[in-house]
Amino acid sequence: MILEQTFQFIQTHYKSELENLIISDLRVGIFLTAVQLSDGNCGTASTIINSSSSCHKKNRDFGNFTPTKIIGQKVSDLFENDYPVKIIDSLKLAVLNAVSARIIAQSNYKILEKTDPIDLIDLSGEKTITIVGAFQSYINKIATTKNKLFVLELDENAFKTEHRRYYIPAENFHSVIPVSDIVIITGLTLVNHTLDGLLEAISPGTQVIVTGPSSSVIPNILFQNKVNIIGATRITNGDKLMEVVGEGGSVYHLFKYCAEKICIVNE
Repeated sequence: MILEQTFQFIQTHYKSELENLIISDLRVGIFLTAVQLSDGNCGTASTIINSSSSCHKKNRDFGNFTPTKIIGQKVSDLFENDYPVKIIDSLKLAVLNAVSARIIAQSNYKILEKTDPIDLIDLSGEKTITIVGAFQSYINKIATTKNKLFVLELDENAFKTEHRRYYIPAENFHSVIPVSDIVIITGLTLVNHTLDGLLEAISPGTQVIVTGPSSSVIPNILFQNKVNIIGATRITNGDKLMEVVGEGGSVYHLFKYCAEKICIVNE
């Protein structure tokens, strides 16, 4: 999977960035998970949790990556094993985004500062655009154009009433993604491991954007898998990030208090 391939890429090419790197702080909020590493870099990702079945006695876990034990663990140890608890997937991506922050800052990737990927898309003409995830701001903007819009989403209730005509159940992605000229994908798909299948369904020549705070990983593996633009998040205040996430903050809170948007472009 892309998440594991990206970590392996970092292990191979940036081994020194991982050596002795420790998880020094952690917040698991309702919407976001945030970490701070021992080098000061921070990362965040969408929070996903198991169903209530994870509370069954037979599933109880008191291992190294459970409450009271995560802070102080080595980053490398986090990726050595698969854990049945979904929150670990959020933690892994938040850590990977934190590790990536320093690498991105020191590399020569093409970065557009304070830019949202929707501003880089040509919305003129009559294209077919599919959004994976109900990005309200994107829907609002595209709905005013002549483009044909589909929005893949798990929950129809995530839509405003006037936008429900764009709703396509997420499991029906094979019916719309292959015929799309532009595909915009939420970074949450990195957390829940659905991105790989979505990218496989994309036709050659389609413009592909992966965006959101969860998608702030180094771009190499994503660029090798059809992605043209990454809408990433640069954390500007790590202490404030922990405060916002710990108090139930959502994505829009990040951009008000402790983060800014950047785009990483595949040249």
